[in-house]
Amino acid sequence: MQLTRRDLCALFPAALVPGALAIQALAAAQGTAPEAAAPAASATLIQSGVFPWDSLVPKTSADGASTARAILKGKLATGESVEVHETTLIVGGAPHPPHHHLHSEMLLVREGAIELMVNGKSYRVGVGGVGFVASNDEHAAKNAGDTPATYFVVAIGPTAV
Repeated sequence: MQLTRRDLCALFPAALVPGALAIQALAAAQGTAPEAAAPAASATLIQSGVFPWDSLVPKTSADGASTARAILKGKLATGESVEVHETTLIVGGAPHPPHHHLHSEMLLVREGAIELMVNGKSYRVGVGGVGFVASNDEHAAKNAGDTPATYFVVAIGPTAV
């Protein structure tokens, strides 16, 4: 069986937390949710867990152009800082102006299409597509389609927390 990029994007949230079904079953048997079900606090060690969609609180930007859901944030046992969130942009919307930072980011498009600008060059990234921004590269994203665009951001590096 061959997997498409769309299939991989759909599986991405589950791939973040290996053993999610076992953890959910354990929580159900105990009648409690595991502590790791909530997003990790800044600079804390990220534990295995699940992040149910209904527990991810959406926050809309002041201008209404984007809505973000924090998924996890902290440090891996191997020392890297990681932050993962999902963003939805309205048609023509952008979460912020072009910027740069020390950490790297991977963007995985779930719905719609975004225009990813990296160091002055623009790329269209559609459903199932992945964009990568290396440390210190100037970048920006905006909705490049005629429907809302939703994508995951995986930030890795010293300023990700």
